[in-house]
Amino acid sequence: MFILLPLIIAIFIFLLFYKGYKNTQTVLINNISINNVNSEHSKGFRVLHISDMHLENISITPEKVYESLRNQSIDLIALTGDFLDRKRSISKLVPYLKVFNELNPKHGIYAVFGNHDYVLSHPDFLNLKQTLEEYGCKTMQNQNDVLMINGKRLNIIGIDDFSTNRSEIDKSYRGILNGYNLVLTHDPNIVLSMKNYHFDYLLSGHFHGGQIHWPKPYHLIKMGKLVRMNMVKGLHNHDGKPFYISEGLGQTGVNIRIGSRPEITIHNLILASASEEFTKNIGKTVEAV
Repeated sequence: MFILLPLIIAIFIFLLFYKGYKNTQTVLINNISINNVNSEHSKGFRVLHISDMHLENISITPEKVYESLRNQSIDLIALTGDFLDRKRSISKLVPYLKVFNELNPKHGIYAVFGNHDYVLSHPDFLNLKQTLEEYGCKTMQNQNDVLMINGKRLNIIGIDDFSTNRSEIDKSYRGILNGYNLVLTHDPNIVLSMKNYHFDYLLSGHFHGGQIHWPKPYHLIKMGKLVRMNMVKGLHNHDGKPFYISEGLGQTGVNIRIGSRPEITIHNLILASASEEFTKNIGKTVEAV
């Protein structure tokens, strides 16, 4: 019995890790629709959201990403940080960026950075930033941009990483005029500091859905107040404003997932004030590939 028990424990741990690794190879395509009840007949604006690629531990090939999304109509691609944390991984990013361009987003690709990206030395970080820009990404560090979509103003607001104290909300909103405010940022904890800043929708990542979310993601407690509020993934609302936390595409630490899956999200937005009627017409569909 004393000999069998360690063997049983070892087999259990092996099977758990094997299952956890296999989970990293099943990407979920989540479709989120946020519609204003007064805008039922308006055409949606489709945002493809990818976060936390963590190229050191990613199990999804560029080819699989393309096959999963090639039939989708995409208006804009939003990348919300944590691409990598080692300079040798920058070249690994290029095939994914080529795929994003092949998906032909009508209004381009926007990117913000996460805490792992800032682990790079300054020259290597600049290399990452330059690589993104060479492949058509508009990188945003406390900046904003404006798109006119069918006569409506879409303000894209890129707020730098909150967890590394790089966020400058005032600067990010500088010059913003009335319109639909779409915020891109890495750490969703920033919503707790945005009571006096209007946004219609915010996209983020950072938590990986716990990555090992079993029985609960206790290890996330140190990552901010949202975790203690049980907001670690998916669609949430704070101060009447909706925000989304992606589970991310890659992994960090060990390359396993338990109770979570790699995620690609397509958000269907109505470019009117979504926060006014946030909970009245929300839909979600999930597809595993």
